[in-house]
Amino acid sequence: MDRIIAQLPRFFSERNLILLLESAGLTLAMTALGCLIGFFLALVLVYLRKTPGLWALPLRLVCVAYVEVFRRIPFLVIVYLVLFFIQTVIRDASLFTVAVIAICLYATAYTAEIIRAGLESVPQQQIDAATAMNLGRFRTTLWVVLPQSMPVIVPPSVAFAVGFIKDTALVSQVGVFELTFRGKELNNQGFSAVLVFGTIAFVYFLMSWPLSLYGQYLETRLAAPRSQRRPRKIRQS
Repeated sequence: MDRIIAQLPRFFSERNLILLLESAGLTLAMTALGCLIGFFLALVLVYLRKTPGLWALPLRLVCVAYVEVFRRIPFLVIVYLVLFFIQTVIRDASLFTVAVIAICLYATAYTAEIIRAGLESVPQQQIDAATAMNLGRFRTTLWVVLPQSMPVIVPPSVAFAVGFIKDTALVSQVGVFELTFRGKELNNQGFSAVLVFGTIAFVYFLMSWPLSLYGQYLETRLAAPRSQRRPRKIRQS
C-alpha cells in the first residue's frame, strides 16, 4: 500500500493520463466501428438467409454456416486468423484495421441472431397485408417488418456492443495500443500492478456504465406499449 501511495503522483501525471485517454478512445472507436459495420452486415446476412425458393438453398446454407461457425470460435482466435490472413494479402495493414475486421466478423455472427429473432417477432398478418398491397420482399422488409422489429432488435444489440467493450482487451495480444495494452506498458515501467490494472478496470467501468444506462433507457423507451396501456374504462349509461 505504501508503494501504491508513493507512485500515485507519478502514475497520474499528465503524460500518463493523456495516454490512457487516447487508448480508451481507441477502444471505443474499435468497438463502435466494428459493431456498427457488423450490425449492417448482419442485416444483409439475415435478409439473404430468409430468401425463399429452392434456388436459394445454397445461399441459406452458407449464411447459416457462417453464423454457426463464428459464434463458436473464440474472439481471440478470430483476431489471429484475420491477422495472419491479412499479412498474406496486405503487408502494411495496420493493427487497428485487423482489430476492426475481427470485431466485424464476430459482431456480424452474433447480431445476426438478434436481428433474425426480431424480424420473426413481427406477426405474419403484417407481411400478408404488405404482400396483398403488391409490395415486394425488399420493400416489405424495409418499410413494414424492420420498423416493427426495431424495439426487439435495438436493446440487445446495444447490450452486445456494451459487453464487447471489455472483450476488445483481447486485441492487445496482437499489439493494438488499446487500454489493456497501455496498462501492460505502464506495469512494465515499474508501476504497481494493482494500481495500473485497478485504474484500467475503473476506466472500463466509466466507458461501459453510461452505455449500459442508455441501453436500459432504449429498452424501456422502445418496449411494446401493450403491457403499459391502461385499460379503458367503459362508460355506463
